[in-house]
Amino acid sequence: FEAELKRVQQYAVDVTLDPDTAHPYLILSDNGKQVHVDQEENDLPDNPKRFSEFPIVLGKQSFSSGRFYFEVQVKSKTLWMLGVVRESVNRNEEFTVEWTPKKGYWCVFKGDENLCVALKDPPVRVSFQSYPEKLGVFVDYEEGLVSFHDVEDATRIYSFTGCSFTEKLYPFFCPGVNDDGKISPLIICPVMGDGDN
Repeated sequence: FEAELKRVQQYAVDVTLDPDTAHPYLILSDNGKQVHVDQEENDLPDNPKRFSEFPIVLGKQSFSSGRFYFEVQVKSKTLWMLGVVRESVNRNEEFTVEWTPKKGYWCVFKGDENLCVALKDPPVRVSFQSYPEKLGVFVDYEEGLVSFHDVEDATRIYSFTGCSFTEKLYPFFCPGVNDDGKISPLIICPVMGDGDN
């Protein structure tokens, strides 16, 4: 798996968060690389791109061909959801486990200490050798592949295969609610690809 991780890391792209899509409870860092849930709703201008019902933000960068890869630090977080979504997803919908590829979501959802699922119909349980500190997300648009990697262990934890992409895809981030009042952000990390990260 280490060779596979090195191969997908070649397709690393620079992803930043798009404030126009951020739910009003989310706080984004100035450099667009970190997001966490605030205790209070922020007063933000109306925007048709904004998620209104669930704490989600998308990447600014969209992809409609080729391969791309990015890494996100999830260390010290118990709740999060990561992946990619198609441009036309409903941004005014409460979260359900039906946020599946059929609805334009290719995501892994971490719900509590022992539960992590790939959002398929029905959901597929994902198991870790140890809790990942950093998750890599790789997409091959033409191949119809979305895979999730534990960067430290160099293991693939789940793959959506045989996907049919017809629209722009956007990186998708949900930092979940605050864990016991602690505010741990999701952090988009630079991809080292040299085994030292």
